[in-house]
Amino acid sequence: MPVALALAVVAPSAAPPEPPHARAGADGQADVRAEKPRPRPFGSECRTGVLGSHVVAHCHNPYPEIDRVRLHVECYRWWDIDTDSRPVEAGPAMTVRLTGRCWKEVRSVWVSHEK
Repeated sequence: MPVALALAVVAPSAAPPEPPHARAGADGQADVRAEKPRPRPFGSECRTGVLGSHVVAHCHNPYPEIDRVRLHVECYRWWDIDTDSRPVEAGPAMTVRLTGRCWKEVRSVWVSHEK
């Protein structure tokens, strides 16, 4: 009984496959999408502590760009003056200490970052 043998030969493609962002759409026009660059990580990690009317913040910058950090202290009493520290540069792999205070109680504390 004769046996039929089929052999399939696949030739390699002459052109490399197109990237997904350059494929043609249904209308035949190239679908070119600009890939958005990912933002680089930025910003120090800050930990704040309040003891009575005194505030301390420690900020560590693990990134290669300089982060200018400022401590903001909002006091509880209406007559007590809120304060904002001057910007302090936290360089790469650097930890900085910021301090502030109110005359009486502290309402809130936060740290701002700028490039």
